[in-house]
Amino acid sequence: MKLENAKILVTGGSLGIGKAIARLLVDSGAEVGITGRDRGRIETAAADIGAFPITADVSSTEDIRRTYEAFLDRFGGLDCLVNNAGIAMGRRIDEVTLQDFEDVFRVNVYGAALMAAEAVKIFKAQKHGNIVNIGSTSALKGDEGATIYSASKFALRGMTECWRAELRKHNIRVFLINPSEVATAIGSRDRTERRAPPNKLSALEIAYAVKSVLEMDDRGFIPELSVWATNPW
Repeated sequence: MKLENAKILVTGGSLGIGKAIARLLVDSGAEVGITGRDRGRIETAAADIGAFPITADVSSTEDIRRTYEAFLDRFGGLDCLVNNAGIAMGRRIDEVTLQDFEDVFRVNVYGAALMAAEAVKIFKAQKHGNIVNIGSTSALKGDEGATIYSASKFALRGMTECWRAELRKHNIRVFLINPSEVATAIGSRDRTERRAPPNKLSALEIAYAVKSVLEMDDRGFIPELSVWATNPW
């Protein structure tokens, strides 16, 4: 895929991994729209990196509809969706509630699926397209206290495999990028981004992973890529 002039939509683009992905894609010549729930943050981020801001919540079907209307009105098409929006919640098994599961799954699972559903309609009509799902190494191995978050990422990984099986015949590539621990604002109540210590990953490493898989010629694709810190201890 050539990134120059490619039309790319990145959810959860106001901070962290999403913003880093959007910035790198803009710097590579792509036309990028970013979504986020906080109008002030998403507009500030967009102005900073040269993207188009869309205030929207991926857990809202109405917001998803508005997102695609706004994006297509601005850019006239879509070449790639990056499903990055996500939330985390740490709970031990004897602490979990149904509401906790619903809150996380509504964004990490249902939101990603419904965003993809709209993108696929466009991609099937034009007979090409790309979906990048930002998963987690928590989709590969569960951890203590991560029942809800890990379950949501296992679900996203499973959905990614299903979409890939459905969509390859339509010339649509579906990628899964699994970051290990990255210093971001996820899990922070006030959405303050944490500073990355020298032995942990930064959002930029994940952005480069996304850029590299997308830039492979359309005849091939990397189904899944996990990015780990070399020595996080």
